[in-house]
Amino acid sequence: MIIDIKSAKIPERQAWLKHAVAPRPIAFASTIDKEGNVNLSPFSFFNLFSTNPPIVIFSPSIKARDKSFKHTLLNVMEVPEVVISICDYDMVQQMSLSSCEFPKGVDEFIKSGFTKESSTLIKPPMVKEAKVKLECKVNEIKSLGEEGGAGQLIIAEILYMHVDESILNDEKAMIDPLKFHQVARMGGDWYAVVNEKNLFKVTKPSTEIAIGLDALPESIRSSSILTGNNLGQLANVHDIPLVNPSFEHERLKNIVQYFSVNPAEMEKELHIYAKELLDKENVNDAWQVLLAGENI
Repeated sequence: MIIDIKSAKIPERQAWLKHAVAPRPIAFASTIDKEGNVNLSPFSFFNLFSTNPPIVIFSPSIKARDKSFKHTLLNVMEVPEVVISICDYDMVQQMSLSSCEFPKGVDEFIKSGFTKESSTLIKPPMVKEAKVKLECKVNEIKSLGEEGGAGQLIIAEILYMHVDESILNDEKAMIDPLKFHQVARMGGDWYAVVNEKNLFKVTKPSTEIAIGLDALPESIRSSSILTGNNLGQLANVHDIPLVNPSFEHERLKNIVQYFSVNPAEMEKELHIYAKELLDKENVNDAWQVLLAGENI
């Protein structure tokens, strides 16, 4: 299916893109105008773009209906400061409520039931209930267009970061993703939550250059058993491992003995076994199982 995004009507274009480019972190932004009126609103066009300087960018789009600006954008034009709270599962329903298009001057803190907390350096208040809060100064506002749906990039530099100790790891040295259940925006009414059921680790590429999939033996690279993810695991080494003579697994021994008269079946069984090991992140043993097949 091919979709001509530029020719699609704005609501249709927005729906396709928001469902496809997801999940997106949420900037729960509190701002203030020059009269002291506070606004609180979530934006899912948001991310971290630099650590030195520490820069986050979020984007309130021009409203497609009447081409008006969001109150958040109007506020930072007057007072170039913003607190960005990171939304977690405990606050997602209240956060969603704050996204209603209340008239300018209406305090979304009150409407959504959040508590104002004074910031350390800037004028906009923080959301007390948020477990991570970023006090930021707005360095620049970059417009991507003047039509409805055009993003207005708010480029903000982080000055202070507030982290609730309840989400730190046991060493109190870093945020523990198993304790901080961030939510992310999908398309339509859909959200995602980060928790122990969907977290997994992917070993980063070696500090030495990895061999890559093209360097894998052909029998492994063309396997009908091993998936692309499995091949990526195997290729993330800087050299193909050597056969370890002391490596002995009872199952490997049985496969070699039972299927030695049928090389094709033996290769299949070895790949099945290797895949099970790879799915358990046991890359070294998986390589030894595969090498046993290569060297018979």
